[in-house]
Amino acid sequence: MANQDLIVHVENKVMSLTLNRPEALNAFSPEMISGLQAAIEDAKTNEDVRVVVISGAGRSFSAGGDVKNMGVAEPVDAYNHIGRLNELILAMKELEKPIIASVHGFAAGAGFNLALATDLILAAEESKFVLSFSKVGLISDGGGLYFLPRLVGVHRAKELLLNADPIDAKRAKEWGIVNQLYPQEQLQEETIRYATQLAQGPSKAFGFIKKMTDQALTSNLAEILEQERITQAMIVTTKDHKEGVRAFKEKRTPNFQGE
Repeated sequence: MANQDLIVHVENKVMSLTLNRPEALNAFSPEMISGLQAAIEDAKTNEDVRVVVISGAGRSFSAGGDVKNMGVAEPVDAYNHIGRLNELILAMKELEKPIIASVHGFAAGAGFNLALATDLILAAEESKFVLSFSKVGLISDGGGLYFLPRLVGVHRAKELLLNADPIDAKRAKEWGIVNQLYPQEQLQEETIRYATQLAQGPSKAFGFIKKMTDQALTSNLAEILEQERITQAMIVTTKDHKEGVRAFKEKRTPNFQGE
């Protein structure tokens, strides 16, 4: 499944996806986008995968769009490229398994938005985040106009989008963009530790938590209450629930099997 622009590795129920164009600060290429989507589609049905981690090789997470293509693309090229990116973003949100972004260096433009499309962002203390689209006369794509206001509020989102100034990791955490910060030299180790621990959890329940938390942003209270009732009535029959209850009573760590 791996291609030159993406490294795929599965170990301990964690699928690691490494953006691999370090010479271009992991700017997106068609091969990278198609590789990411293929990996996400594989993760949907791969029982050896319970958590997905996206990170970048080299000095940064991702610079987003490739500057070599800017200013020369025809409208149809932009339309098709963003269409492929949109399919990836939708596949990530539809995956009923947690996705973690492990960010170091810069997460810029669509690279920032790729991170926003994940479920959790772990970042190096020295990392920076920037939506630089307006500096080249563009709007944000890759879902940034959807995800960002929901995380930081409309006014802060407009500030980031209009001014296109970078924010550091500390501020990103204060604003609710980043979940955890680590020293850069510890980021990879801590990300794998975090992901491996998450992969030991009740994956069926995690799938519903991810799906319904996202739905809650566009649903009313009555709809979510009913969905909670229906879902809970289903998952009380799962082996993971029964194992969780046994482990609680026996005062031990549960051994969830994703069933």
